Amino acid sequence: MQLGLIGLGKMGGNMRERLRRAGHTVIGYDRNPELSDVASLAELVDKLEGPRHVWVMVPAGAATQSVVDELKELLSPGDTVIDGGNSRWTDDEKHAVELGLKGIGFVDAGVSGGVWGLENGYALMVGGDKEHVDRLRPIFDALKPEGPYGYVHAGKVGAGHFAKMVHNGIEYAMMQAYAEGWELLEKVDSVTDVREVFRSWQEGTVIRSWLLDLAVNALDEDEHLDKLRGYAEDSGEGRWTVEAAIDNAVPLPAITASLFARFASRQEDSPQMKMIAALRNQFGGHAVEASKK
Repeated sequence: MQLGLIGLGKMGGNMRERLRRAGHTVIGYDRNPELSDVASLAELVDKLEGPRHVWVMVPAGAATQSVVDELKELLSPGDTVIDGGNSRWTDDEKHAVELGLKGIGFVDAGVSGGVWGLENGYALMVGGDKEHVDRLRPIFDALKPEGPYGYVHAGKVGAGHFAKMVHNGIEYAMMQAYAEGWELLEKVDSVTDVREVFRSWQEGTVIRSWLLDLAVNALDEDEHLDKLRGYAEDSGEGRWTVEAAIDNAVPLPAITASLFARFASRQEDSPQMKMIAALRNQFGGHAVEASKK
């Protein structure tokens, strides 16, 4: 199957490689000419056979809107745009209408997997009309992890990114719990090997998880996280999750508190945020700030 892929950063570049390994033809475009297969979006569209399928992997907001605006003028009725970035679900609804007026389909895909996705596969949460989603199943099947799980058609347009948003909100709360536990263990005199306590939890406990494995990886690299500054960004989904909870009168105390903890990290060198920063770097390759000590 042919696919145009716009945005060849950490995830987009690995997705192109995973799809090619599965036998699909992927034509990639990136503003960095060293990464790009073509010189422009127009050239990318010209190289695809109809009906065309174009996957967008660029930052949410203005960058995605700009790409959608350009594709709207380049694509033809019957083509489909897939937004695989971290767009807000309300933007999906807007883009579906804008493209639909031109006869162009729209699918939103929440993608999880970070820098590990090339080898492990990407969990995919997809929203859109069944007709459009079914047409893209060969692409989704190639990107998802092996086995029966890791893909869901979550519902209509916007459902994919809404599901991914909630996923990321849960991720915030889980990371915060590990970080708080780590700080408490580090604080007391009686526990002399915190790293090995974390390692012991990797088997046979109810809190074992991939995030715990990544925490152990981070502690192996920097046992007390002395090299990191206790500062962690929020990428937007946490805020949107809390806003959606308010709009729907759903109590989210743990997720909300974890979001506010990240805000607190910008006021001081928080020990908990060292672990949050380490985990974000481990699973997503997110930038960290060096300790000022």
